[in-house]
Amino acid sequence: MAQREAGARGAEPTRRAHHAGVHRTRHTRLSQRNHMTVHWHEVLDAHDSLAMQASLPDKSSIVCRVGLLLLAGGAGAWRVREAMNATAKVLDITCSSDVSLTSIECSCFDETGSFSEVVSLPTTGVNTERIWNMERLVRRIESEGAGFTVGRFHELMDEIEHAKGRYAPWQAALGAAAACAAFVFLLGGGPIEMACAFAGAGVGGYVRRIMLDRHLTHLACVGCGVAAACMVYLAVQRLIGFAVPAALDYNAGYIGAMLFVIPGFPLISSGLDIAKLDLRSGTERLVYALSIIVTATLVAWLISSFVGLRPDEFQPLGLSPLALAALRIAMSFVGVFGFSVLFNSPASMAATAGGVGAIANTLRLTLVDTGVTPEAAAFVGALAAGLLASVVVRRLGFPRISITVPSIVIMVPGLYLYRAVYFMGTVDVVGSMEWIFRAVMIILFLPLGLGLARALTDPAWRHCN
Repeated sequence: MAQREAGARGAEPTRRAHHAGVHRTRHTRLSQRNHMTVHWHEVLDAHDSLAMQASLPDKSSIVCRVGLLLLAGGAGAWRVREAMNATAKVLDITCSSDVSLTSIECSCFDETGSFSEVVSLPTTGVNTERIWNMERLVRRIESEGAGFTVGRFHELMDEIEHAKGRYAPWQAALGAAAACAAFVFLLGGGPIEMACAFAGAGVGGYVRRIMLDRHLTHLACVGCGVAAACMVYLAVQRLIGFAVPAALDYNAGYIGAMLFVIPGFPLISSGLDIAKLDLRSGTERLVYALSIIVTATLVAWLISSFVGLRPDEFQPLGLSPLALAALRIAMSFVGVFGFSVLFNSPASMAATAGGVGAIANTLRLTLVDTGVTPEAAAFVGALAAGLLASVVVRRLGFPRISITVPSIVIMVPGLYLYRAVYFMGTVDVVGSMEWIFRAVMIILFLPLGLGLARALTDPAWRHCN
Protein backbone atom coordinates (compact mmCIF):
# COMPACT_ATOMS: atom_id res chain seq x y z
CA MET A 1 0.00 0.00 0.00
CA ALA A 2 1.43 3.31 -0.92
CA GLN A 3 0.94 6.95 -1.61
CA ARG A 4 2.75 8.33 -4.67
CA GLU A 5 3.92 11.87 -5.26
CA ALA A 6 4.99 12.76 -8.78
CA GLY A 7 8.10 14.62 -8.99
CA ALA A 8 9.95 17.00 -10.63
CA ARG A 9 12.74 17.76 -12.95
CA GLY A 10 12.55 16.01 -16.28
CA ALA A 11 9.80 13.56 -15.31
CA GLU A 12 6.90 13.39 -17.73
CA PRO A 13 3.83 15.23 -16.41
CA THR A 14 1.63 12.36 -17.57
CA ARG A 15 2.67 8.72 -17.73
CA ARG A 16 1.85 6.84 -20.91
CA ALA A 17 1.29 3.09 -21.09
CA HIS A 18 3.31 0.99 -23.54
CA HIS A 19 2.32 -2.66 -23.72
CA ALA A 20 3.61 -3.98 -27.05
CA GLY A 21 0.60 -2.57 -28.87
CA VAL A 22 -1.89 -4.29 -26.56
CA HIS A 23 -4.28 -2.22 -24.47
CA ARG A 24 -3.66 -2.49 -20.74
CA THR A 25 -5.92 -1.15 -18.02
CA ARG A 26 -4.52 2.02 -16.50
CA HIS A 27 -5.36 3.14 -12.99
CA THR A 28 -9.05 2.25 -13.08
CA ARG A 29 -9.50 1.00 -9.50
CA LEU A 30 -9.65 3.67 -6.81
CA SER A 31 -9.19 2.45 -3.25
CA GLN A 32 -11.76 3.35 -0.60
CA ARG A 33 -9.36 2.75 2.28
CA ASN A 34 -7.84 5.40 4.51
CA HIS A 35 -4.40 4.30 3.28
CA MET A 36 -5.27 4.08 -0.42
CA THR A 37 -3.94 0.96 -2.12
CA VAL A 38 -1.65 1.47 -5.09
CA HIS A 39 -2.30 -1.12 -7.80
CA TRP A 40 1.26 -1.22 -9.02
CA HIS A 41 0.64 -2.86 -12.37
CA GLU A 42 -1.84 -0.12 -13.31
CA VAL A 43 0.51 2.82 -12.79
CA LEU A 44 3.44 1.66 -14.92
CA ASP A 45 4.56 3.32 -18.14
CA ALA A 46 6.13 0.27 -19.75
CA HIS A 47 5.06 -3.00 -18.14
CA ASP A 48 6.84 -5.25 -20.63
CA SER A 49 9.94 -3.15 -21.29
CA LEU A 50 13.30 -4.01 -19.78
CA ALA A 51 13.58 -2.23 -16.46
CA MET A 52 17.01 -0.92 -17.45
CA GLN A 53 15.35 0.95 -20.34
CA ALA A 54 12.22 2.03 -18.45
CA SER A 55 11.23 5.54 -17.47
CA LEU A 56 12.50 7.01 -14.22
CA PRO A 57 9.04 6.79 -12.55
CA ASP A 58 8.88 3.05 -13.35
CA LYS A 59 12.36 2.50 -11.95
CA SER A 60 11.42 4.47 -8.86
CA SER A 61 8.33 2.31 -8.34
CA ILE A 62 10.53 -0.79 -8.27
CA VAL A 63 13.04 0.68 -5.83
CA CYS A 64 10.38 2.02 -3.46
CA ARG A 65 8.38 -1.18 -3.46
CA VAL A 66 11.48 -3.20 -2.56
CA GLY A 67 11.97 -0.96 0.46
CA LEU A 68 8.29 -1.00 1.38
CA LEU A 69 8.11 -4.80 1.48
CA LEU A 70 11.17 -4.99 3.72
CA LEU A 71 9.71 -2.29 5.95
CA ALA A 72 6.45 -4.25 6.19
CA GLY A 73 8.47 -7.22 7.47
CA GLY A 74 9.90 -5.16 10.33
CA ALA A 75 13.38 -4.46 8.94
CA GLY A 76 15.22 -1.42 10.26
CA ALA A 77 15.96 1.72 8.28
CA TRP A 78 19.56 0.80 7.45
CA ARG A 79 18.57 -2.59 6.00
CA VAL A 80 15.70 -1.05 4.00
CA ARG A 81 17.96 1.61 2.53
CA GLU A 82 20.65 -0.95 1.72
CA ALA A 83 18.17 -3.04 -0.31
CA MET A 84 16.83 0.02 -2.11
CA ASN A 85 20.34 1.16 -3.00
CA ALA A 86 21.29 -2.28 -4.33
CA THR A 87 18.21 -2.29 -6.57
CA ALA A 88 18.85 1.28 -7.72
CA LYS A 89 22.41 0.41 -8.76
CA VAL A 90 21.14 -2.41 -10.97
CA LEU A 91 18.69 0.02 -12.60
CA ASP A 92 21.47 2.60 -13.10
CA ILE A 93 19.89 5.33 -10.99
CA THR A 94 20.76 7.14 -7.77
CA CYS A 95 18.38 6.80 -4.84
CA SER A 96 18.08 9.03 -1.78
CA SER A 97 15.59 7.85 0.83
CA ASP A 98 14.26 8.69 4.27
CA VAL A 99 12.76 5.74 6.14
CA SER A 100 10.36 5.84 9.08
CA LEU A 101 8.31 3.19 10.89
CA THR A 102 5.55 3.05 8.26
CA SER A 103 6.66 5.19 5.32
CA ILE A 104 9.47 5.86 2.87
CA GLU A 105 10.23 9.15 1.14
CA CYS A 106 12.37 8.49 -1.91
CA SER A 107 13.92 10.58 -4.68
CA CYS A 108 15.51 8.90 -7.70
CA PHE A 109 17.89 10.58 -10.14
CA ASP A 110 19.27 9.78 -13.59
CA GLU A 111 20.53 11.77 -16.58
CA THR A 112 16.97 12.88 -17.48
CA GLY A 113 16.10 14.43 -14.13
CA SER A 114 14.53 13.31 -10.86
CA PHE A 115 11.37 11.66 -9.57
CA SER A 116 10.13 11.67 -5.98
CA GLU A 117 7.46 9.63 -4.28
CA VAL A 118 6.16 8.67 -0.86
CA VAL A 119 5.04 5.13 -0.06
CA SER A 120 3.42 4.12 3.21
CA LEU A 121 2.00 1.21 5.19
CA PRO A 122 -1.33 1.22 7.06
CA THR A 123 0.17 -0.62 10.02
CA THR A 124 3.38 -2.27 11.15
CA GLY A 125 4.39 -5.75 12.23
CA VAL A 126 7.10 -8.39 12.09
CA ASN A 127 7.50 -11.08 9.43
CA THR A 128 11.00 -12.53 9.38
CA GLU A 129 10.20 -14.88 6.51
CA ARG A 130 9.31 -11.88 4.34
CA ILE A 131 12.60 -10.22 5.28
CA TRP A 132 14.42 -13.41 4.30
CA ASN A 133 12.55 -13.68 1.00
CA MET A 134 13.25 -10.04 0.20
CA GLU A 135 16.96 -10.41 0.93
CA ARG A 136 17.09 -13.39 -1.43
CA LEU A 137 15.19 -11.38 -4.04
CA VAL A 138 17.65 -8.50 -3.74
CA ARG A 139 20.56 -10.90 -4.26
CA ARG A 140 18.78 -12.26 -7.33
CA ILE A 141 18.21 -8.73 -8.61
CA GLU A 142 21.92 -8.00 -8.25
CA SER A 143 22.81 -11.04 -10.37
CA GLU A 144 19.90 -11.22 -12.85
CA GLY A 145 17.96 -7.96 -12.53
CA ALA A 146 19.44 -6.34 -15.62
CA GLY A 147 17.42 -8.78 -17.73
CA PHE A 148 14.09 -8.34 -15.90
CA THR A 149 11.17 -6.38 -17.30
CA VAL A 150 9.36 -3.85 -15.16
CA GLY A 151 6.42 -6.23 -14.90
CA ARG A 152 8.67 -9.11 -13.88
CA PHE A 153 10.04 -7.11 -10.94
CA HIS A 154 6.53 -6.47 -9.69
CA GLU A 155 5.41 -10.07 -10.28
CA LEU A 156 8.26 -11.33 -8.10
CA MET A 157 7.31 -8.84 -5.39
CA ASP A 158 3.63 -9.78 -5.75
CA GLU A 159 4.52 -13.35 -4.80
CA ILE A 160 6.27 -12.19 -1.64
CA GLU A 161 3.64 -9.63 -0.67
CA HIS A 162 0.69 -12.00 -1.07
CA ALA A 163 2.33 -15.05 0.52
CA LYS A 164 0.24 -16.31 3.42
CA GLY A 165 1.60 -16.52 6.93
CA ARG A 166 3.42 -19.73 7.72
CA TYR A 167 1.44 -20.47 10.89
CA ALA A 168 -2.29 -20.80 11.52
CA PRO A 169 -3.76 -18.84 14.47
CA TRP A 170 -3.73 -21.91 16.73
CA GLN A 171 -0.07 -22.55 15.91
CA ALA A 172 0.86 -18.95 16.68
CA ALA A 173 -1.11 -19.22 19.93
CA LEU A 174 0.79 -22.38 20.84
CA GLY A 175 4.06 -20.55 20.18
CA ALA A 176 2.95 -17.70 22.44
CA ALA A 177 1.93 -20.16 25.15
CA ALA A 178 5.23 -22.03 25.06
CA ALA A 179 7.26 -18.81 25.01
CA CYS A 180 5.45 -17.30 27.98
CA ALA A 181 5.58 -20.50 30.04
CA ALA A 182 9.32 -20.68 29.41
CA PHE A 183 9.64 -16.99 30.24
CA VAL A 184 7.91 -17.57 33.60
CA PHE A 185 10.39 -20.32 34.49
CA LEU A 186 13.33 -18.08 33.59
CA LEU A 187 11.90 -15.40 35.87
CA GLY A 188 11.80 -17.93 38.72
CA GLY A 189 8.37 -19.54 38.40
CA GLY A 190 7.48 -23.16 38.99
CA PRO A 191 5.10 -25.67 37.36
CA ILE A 192 1.88 -24.06 38.62
CA GLU A 193 2.77 -20.58 37.36
CA MET A 194 4.00 -22.07 34.08
CA ALA A 195 0.77 -24.01 33.53
CA CYS A 196 -1.38 -20.95 34.21
CA ALA A 197 0.78 -18.75 31.98
CA PHE A 198 0.70 -21.37 29.21
CA ALA A 199 -3.10 -21.40 29.19
CA GLY A 200 -3.43 -17.63 29.49
CA ALA A 201 -0.90 -16.79 26.81
CA GLY A 202 -2.37 -19.40 24.47
CA VAL A 203 -5.87 -17.95 24.66
CA GLY A 204 -4.63 -14.36 24.66
CA GLY A 205 -2.35 -15.00 21.70
CA TYR A 206 -5.19 -16.60 19.78
CA VAL A 207 -7.53 -13.67 20.45
CA ARG A 208 -4.88 -11.17 19.39
CA ARG A 209 -4.05 -13.09 16.20
CA ILE A 210 -7.72 -13.41 15.17
CA MET A 211 -8.23 -9.68 15.67
CA LEU A 212 -5.08 -8.84 13.71
CA ASP A 213 -6.20 -11.08 10.84
CA ARG A 214 -9.39 -9.01 10.71
CA HIS A 215 -7.32 -5.82 10.45
CA LEU A 216 -8.62 -4.30 13.68
CA THR A 217 -6.72 -1.40 15.16
CA HIS A 218 -3.46 -2.49 16.71
CA LEU A 219 -3.78 -1.25 20.28
CA ALA A 220 -7.27 -2.77 20.57
CA CYS A 221 -5.78 -6.14 19.56
CA VAL A 222 -3.11 -5.75 22.23
CA GLY A 223 -5.57 -4.75 24.94
CA CYS A 224 -8.04 -7.55 24.20
CA GLY A 225 -5.28 -10.15 23.95
CA VAL A 226 -3.80 -9.12 27.29
CA ALA A 227 -7.21 -9.03 28.98
CA ALA A 228 -8.02 -12.53 27.74
CA ALA A 229 -4.61 -13.83 28.83
CA CYS A 230 -4.86 -12.39 32.33
CA MET A 231 -8.41 -13.62 32.93
CA VAL A 232 -7.62 -17.12 31.70
CA TYR A 233 -4.54 -17.21 33.96
CA LEU A 234 -6.73 -16.40 36.96
CA ALA A 235 -9.40 -18.91 35.92
CA VAL A 236 -6.91 -21.75 35.48
CA GLN A 237 -5.28 -20.86 38.79
CA ARG A 238 -8.67 -21.19 40.51
CA LEU A 239 -9.31 -24.53 38.82
CA ILE A 240 -5.94 -25.89 39.91
CA GLY A 241 -6.71 -24.57 43.38
CA PHE A 242 -9.54 -27.10 43.77
CA ALA A 243 -6.97 -29.90 43.57
CA VAL A 244 -3.98 -28.05 45.01
CA PRO A 245 -5.19 -25.33 47.43
CA ALA A 246 -1.69 -23.87 47.65
CA ALA A 247 -1.95 -22.90 43.96
CA LEU A 248 -3.98 -19.84 44.95
CA ASP A 249 -0.81 -18.38 46.47
CA TYR A 250 1.14 -18.58 43.19
CA ASN A 251 0.32 -15.13 41.83
CA ALA A 252 3.80 -14.07 40.75
CA GLY A 253 3.46 -15.70 37.32
CA TYR A 254 0.39 -13.62 36.48
CA ILE A 255 2.36 -11.14 34.41
CA GLY A 256 3.96 -13.96 32.40
CA ALA A 257 0.68 -14.69 30.64
CA MET A 258 0.81 -11.39 28.72
CA LEU A 259 4.49 -11.19 27.83
CA PHE A 260 3.75 -12.34 24.26
CA VAL A 261 2.74 -8.75 23.42
CA ILE A 262 5.98 -7.15 24.62
CA PRO A 263 7.29 -5.48 21.41
CA GLY A 264 10.86 -6.70 21.59
CA PHE A 265 11.45 -6.45 17.85
CA PRO A 266 10.71 -2.71 17.42
CA LEU A 267 12.17 -1.96 20.85
CA ILE A 268 15.55 -3.45 19.93
CA SER A 269 15.58 -2.25 16.31
CA SER A 270 14.82 1.30 17.49
CA GLY A 271 18.12 1.30 19.35
CA LEU A 272 19.97 0.03 16.29
CA ASP A 273 18.36 2.71 14.11
CA ILE A 274 19.34 5.43 16.57
CA ALA A 275 22.89 4.05 16.61
CA LYS A 276 23.01 4.60 12.84
CA LEU A 277 21.52 8.12 13.26
CA ASP A 278 18.28 7.07 11.57
CA LEU A 279 16.59 9.14 14.25
CA ARG A 280 13.20 9.39 12.57
CA SER A 281 12.84 5.63 12.27
CA GLY A 282 14.39 4.95 15.66
CA THR A 283 12.21 7.45 17.48
CA GLU A 284 9.01 6.25 15.81
CA ARG A 285 9.81 2.61 16.59
CA LEU A 286 10.51 3.52 20.20
CA VAL A 287 7.24 5.43 20.56
CA TYR A 288 5.35 2.55 18.94
CA ALA A 289 6.94 0.04 21.32
CA LEU A 290 6.20 2.22 24.34
CA SER A 291 2.56 2.62 23.30
CA ILE A 292 2.15 -1.17 23.24
CA ILE A 293 3.95 -1.59 26.57
CA VAL A 294 1.81 1.07 28.24
CA THR A 295 -1.42 -0.40 26.84
CA ALA A 296 -0.53 -3.95 27.87
CA THR A 297 0.66 -3.11 31.37
CA LEU A 298 -2.30 -0.81 32.08
CA VAL A 299 -4.78 -3.53 31.07
CA ALA A 300 -2.93 -6.10 33.20
CA TRP A 301 -2.85 -3.71 36.17
CA LEU A 302 -6.55 -2.88 35.80
CA ILE A 303 -7.54 -6.55 35.95
CA SER A 304 -5.18 -7.29 38.84
CA SER A 305 -6.60 -4.34 40.79
CA PHE A 306 -10.09 -5.83 40.58
CA VAL A 307 -8.98 -9.14 42.10
CA GLY A 308 -6.37 -7.75 44.49
CA LEU A 309 -3.23 -9.31 42.96
CA ARG A 310 0.22 -7.99 43.83
CA PRO A 311 3.42 -8.59 41.83
CA ASP A 312 4.93 -10.90 44.43
CA GLU A 313 8.35 -12.50 44.29
CA PHE A 314 8.63 -16.06 42.98
CA GLN A 315 9.08 -18.82 45.52
CA PRO A 316 12.43 -20.70 45.46
CA LEU A 317 12.44 -23.82 43.28
CA GLY A 318 15.14 -25.65 45.22
CA LEU A 319 16.99 -26.88 42.11
CA SER A 320 20.65 -27.87 42.06
CA PRO A 321 22.98 -25.60 40.04
CA LEU A 322 23.39 -28.26 37.34
CA ALA A 323 19.65 -28.88 37.01
CA LEU A 324 18.97 -25.14 36.99
CA ALA A 325 21.53 -24.55 34.22
CA ALA A 326 20.13 -27.39 32.10
CA LEU A 327 16.56 -26.17 32.50
CA ARG A 328 17.60 -22.59 31.73
CA ILE A 329 19.17 -23.73 28.47
CA ALA A 330 16.06 -25.73 27.55
CA MET A 331 13.58 -23.01 28.53
CA SER A 332 15.60 -20.30 26.78
CA PHE A 333 15.48 -22.36 23.59
CA VAL A 334 11.73 -22.93 23.94
CA GLY A 335 11.10 -19.26 24.69
CA VAL A 336 13.07 -17.93 21.74
CA PHE A 337 11.61 -20.58 19.43
CA GLY A 338 8.10 -19.58 20.51
CA PHE A 339 8.72 -15.89 19.94
CA SER A 340 10.21 -16.70 16.52
CA VAL A 341 6.97 -18.48 15.61
CA LEU A 342 5.14 -15.25 16.46
CA PHE A 343 7.49 -13.50 14.04
CA ASN A 344 6.58 -16.02 11.27
CA SER A 345 10.06 -17.55 11.18
CA PRO A 346 10.43 -20.92 9.42
CA ALA A 347 11.20 -23.79 11.79
CA SER A 348 14.88 -23.91 10.80
CA MET A 349 15.27 -20.18 11.42
CA ALA A 350 13.37 -20.38 14.71
CA ALA A 351 15.54 -23.29 15.88
CA THR A 352 18.70 -21.39 14.97
CA ALA A 353 17.54 -18.33 16.90
CA GLY A 354 16.58 -20.63 19.77
CA GLY A 355 20.07 -22.11 19.90
CA VAL A 356 21.71 -18.69 19.93
CA GLY A 357 19.26 -17.44 22.55
CA ALA A 358 19.76 -20.49 24.75
CA ILE A 359 23.49 -19.84 24.97
CA ALA A 360 23.28 -16.06 25.33
CA ASN A 361 20.44 -15.97 27.86
CA THR A 362 21.91 -18.73 30.02
CA LEU A 363 25.17 -16.78 30.06
CA ARG A 364 23.27 -13.67 31.16
CA LEU A 365 21.43 -15.44 33.97
CA THR A 366 24.61 -17.15 35.16
CA LEU A 367 26.39 -13.79 35.33
CA VAL A 368 23.55 -12.38 37.44
CA ASP A 369 23.85 -15.37 39.80
CA THR A 370 27.55 -14.64 40.26
CA GLY A 371 26.88 -11.04 41.33
CA VAL A 372 27.13 -9.15 38.05
CA THR A 373 24.53 -6.39 37.78
CA PRO A 374 21.53 -7.26 35.57
CA GLU A 375 22.34 -4.33 33.28
CA ALA A 376 25.91 -5.45 32.63
CA ALA A 377 24.74 -9.04 32.23
CA ALA A 378 22.17 -7.92 29.64
CA PHE A 379 24.92 -6.15 27.69
CA VAL A 380 27.15 -9.25 27.72
CA GLY A 381 24.23 -11.50 26.76
CA ALA A 382 23.24 -9.28 23.83
CA LEU A 383 26.88 -9.02 22.71
CA ALA A 384 27.22 -12.81 22.82
CA ALA A 385 23.98 -13.22 20.84
CA GLY A 386 25.20 -10.80 18.19
CA LEU A 387 28.60 -12.48 17.84
CA LEU A 388 27.09 -15.97 17.65
CA ALA A 389 24.51 -14.81 15.12
CA SER A 390 27.21 -13.36 12.86
CA VAL A 391 28.81 -16.81 12.60
CA VAL A 392 25.48 -18.55 12.01
CA VAL A 393 24.30 -16.04 9.40
CA ARG A 394 27.40 -16.56 7.26
CA ARG A 395 26.86 -20.31 7.24
CA LEU A 396 23.07 -20.51 6.84
CA GLY A 397 22.24 -17.31 4.97
CA PHE A 398 19.47 -16.15 7.32
CA PRO A 399 18.90 -12.41 7.80
CA ARG A 400 20.92 -11.28 10.79
CA ILE A 401 17.97 -9.49 12.39
CA SER A 402 15.86 -12.67 12.28
CA ILE A 403 18.39 -14.37 14.57
CA THR A 404 19.70 -11.59 16.80
CA VAL A 405 16.46 -9.88 17.81
CA PRO A 406 14.41 -13.02 18.69
CA SER A 407 17.37 -14.38 20.62
CA ILE A 408 17.39 -11.39 23.00
CA VAL A 409 13.66 -10.61 23.10
CA ILE A 410 13.53 -13.00 26.03
CA MET A 411 15.90 -10.64 27.88
CA VAL A 412 13.46 -7.70 27.73
CA PRO A 413 12.38 -7.01 31.34
CA GLY A 414 8.62 -7.26 30.92
CA LEU A 415 8.15 -8.07 34.61
CA TYR A 416 9.99 -4.89 35.63
CA LEU A 417 7.80 -2.82 33.31
CA TYR A 418 4.63 -4.30 34.80
CA ARG A 419 5.83 -3.70 38.36
CA ALA A 420 6.56 -0.08 37.45
CA VAL A 421 2.98 0.42 36.24
CA TYR A 422 1.55 -1.48 39.22
CA PHE A 423 3.29 0.77 41.74
CA MET A 424 2.35 3.79 39.66
CA GLY A 425 -1.28 2.72 39.97
CA THR A 426 -0.95 2.45 43.74
CA VAL A 427 0.68 5.91 43.81
CA ASP A 428 3.91 4.42 45.14
CA VAL A 429 6.16 6.86 43.32
CA VAL A 430 9.43 5.58 44.78
CA GLY A 431 8.65 1.95 43.95
CA SER A 432 7.46 2.86 40.47
CA MET A 433 10.55 4.91 39.64
CA GLU A 434 12.84 2.15 40.94
CA TRP A 435 11.37 -0.42 38.55
CA ILE A 436 11.25 2.05 35.66
CA PHE A 437 14.94 2.81 36.05
CA ARG A 438 15.81 -0.88 36.31
CA ALA A 439 13.83 -1.69 33.17
CA VAL A 440 15.16 1.25 31.17
CA MET A 441 18.78 0.45 31.99
CA ILE A 442 18.42 -3.14 30.78
CA ILE A 443 16.51 -2.07 27.66
CA LEU A 444 19.26 0.42 26.80
CA PHE A 445 22.03 -2.15 27.16
CA LEU A 446 20.38 -4.75 24.90
CA PRO A 447 20.69 -2.81 21.60
CA LEU A 448 24.04 -1.49 22.79
CA GLY A 449 25.38 -5.04 22.98
CA LEU A 450 23.88 -5.98 19.61
CA GLY A 451 25.22 -2.79 18.05
CA LEU A 452 28.75 -3.48 19.28
CA ALA A 453 28.60 -7.02 17.92
CA ARG A 454 27.37 -5.70 14.57
CA ALA A 455 30.11 -3.07 14.43
CA LEU A 456 32.77 -5.69 15.16
CA THR A 457 31.56 -8.17 12.54
CA ASP A 458 30.02 -6.07 9.74
CA PRO A 459 32.37 -3.55 8.05
CA ALA A 460 29.52 -1.96 6.06
CA TRP A 461 27.45 -1.30 9.19
CA ARG A 462 30.52 -0.14 11.10
CA HIS A 463 30.96 2.98 8.95
CA CYS A 464 28.57 5.92 8.92
CA ASN A 465 28.30 5.82 5.10
